[in-house]
Amino acid sequence: MNDASPLTAALTFQRGALPRVALARMAMVEAVGELGSISAAAKRLGLSYKGAWDVVQALNNLFDTPLIEAAPGGRAGGAAVVTARGRAVVTAFRRVRQELDAALAKLDAELNGAPATDLFWSLGMRTSARNALRGVVSHVTPGAVNGEVTLTLADGVEITAILTRRSIEDLDLTVGKPAIALIKAGFVILAKGENLRTSARNQIAGIVAHREDGAVSSEISLEIGGGKTLISTITLESAQALELAPGDAVTALVKAPHVILAVE
Repeated sequence: MNDASPLTAALTFQRGALPRVALARMAMVEAVGELGSISAAAKRLGLSYKGAWDVVQALNNLFDTPLIEAAPGGRAGGAAVVTARGRAVVTAFRRVRQELDAALAKLDAELNGAPATDLFWSLGMRTSARNALRGVVSHVTPGAVNGEVTLTLADGVEITAILTRRSIEDLDLTVGKPAIALIKAGFVILAKGENLRTSARNQIAGIVAHREDGAVSSEISLEIGGGKTLISTITLESAQALELAPGDAVTALVKAPHVILAVE
């Protein structure tokens, strides 16, 4: 998807172990300052009364003195005022947002728009797959029903996915296009030794960087080159049988149909 709108940022603030507060929540302070009521501010912002109070409490907890002071009044009302500290914080946050927007505009211009969008999309993407590896499409083998798409993740590190022809067309997967390979950790099989014979399309050499054992399973972190890391979840019994330890050379086996590709 191509979007010519400018880059923006969503900020959160946190102090110690207190809950995080999004910059957007400062709208509550502004609404209370204008309307003089938490219930009225909640209505304007589309929040429940309880939700609005949660925002107020989180904001007040974040700072050394309250930003909003309110008298109990229930859902029907009760006066609320923004303190001097609250007004100062809103002013400071507006300045931060203006400076950040200016910095993003400069970055967007320097990177000619599209690469910057790709960068921030990657940072903001959320997925349940343990492995999300960014790469560039290096080869596409079309087929009548299914096709193969190969991503180059780093120098000498590639991974191939088998997708339906329709998916390849819908995602517009062409050589040179950035994409993200999503792989569940349970789909990454580990093997030690040389001259392996396996039906797995992807055989990625790696070095064990970390092993964390649980009661049933072990999580193995592999360094596969180019600063990339691949995570595998195997049974504890398998990890013990392979005697996996940091520094060991292993091969990660991933079937091509188990690789999902995502694009912007």
